Amino acid sequence: MDRLDGIRAFVAVVDAASFTRAGNRLGISNKLVSKYVAALEAQQGITLLNRTTRALSLTPAGERFLVAARRVLSAVEELDAQARADEGVLSGRLRVTAPVTFGEMFAPVLTRDFIEAHPGISIDLRLTDRYVDLAAEGFDLALRIGVLGDSSLIGRRLGRTESFAVASPAYLATHGRPKHPDDLRDHANVRDSNAASPNRATFVVDGRAISVPLPGRITMNSPQAVRKLALEGAGIALIPRFVIDHDIVEGRLERVLADFPGPQLDIQALYLPQPFIPPRLTAYLEHLRAKLSPLLGKAPPQGS
Repeated sequence: MDRLDGIRAFVAVVDAASFTRAGNRLGISNKLVSKYVAALEAQQGITLLNRTTRALSLTPAGERFLVAARRVLSAVEELDAQARADEGVLSGRLRVTAPVTFGEMFAPVLTRDFIEAHPGISIDLRLTDRYVDLAAEGFDLALRIGVLGDSSLIGRRLGRTESFAVASPAYLATHGRPKHPDDLRDHANVRDSNAASPNRATFVVDGRAISVPLPGRITMNSPQAVRKLALEGAGIALIPRFVIDHDIVEGRLERVLADFPGPQLDIQALYLPQPFIPPRLTAYLEHLRAKLSPLLGKAPPQGS
């Protein structure tokens, strides 16, 4: 067995969490996948996977080996992609992670629109609101929203969006409309735990930023879930503009405190520092800047 076949099989099993699904992905039988992984373990002299009748899991040695295995496959893939790029053809797979709501709303731009222009490219888009470790988990790019902590990643800003304070007409008719950010202290606030400080919000008042508390009994980690409760009159919510633009235009939600700019959120594409940036990644970043950036300050297309 070629050791590279074993590495490919091992990584595919981890990604698919199944020998059968890994075989389908690689175009070989699950028995051959199992044989390749067993041979790799024998060559390395370590157990990479814990196998039970119900589940697969990485051993500690397997977790360490996975990081190196992804690097090896990435390097091999890059050699092939570079050869094709020299001929003017982009190829290979891009693994991209993005926040759930953002990815769901802009999925066509993040996937279909790019591969239609580049038939040799495939995209694996993983939607999650947790911060993915690009190196350990083998991702090429992360799209992230908001204030980022210290990071060794390289970032390109794609745009910026503002969080609007909104509420349903029914809620405002019953509880009144806040006239100043401090008035939020006296309202029910539906909070998004994805925010840097879910229990507080920053507004610009008389040219300077002030932070106000957001009392409330409901906190969730989904802008769409927060939006749904706001639509049902549960309280006032701070929601990124691109999520609720349609609701405001169509009168389902009303913006409050419009005279006091709310939290500004950068939308960035992040990738690992590397001496050579793959041509497909460079092309994808340019695609996002050209196609996605114009949408961020506007309502996304209907049906998105």
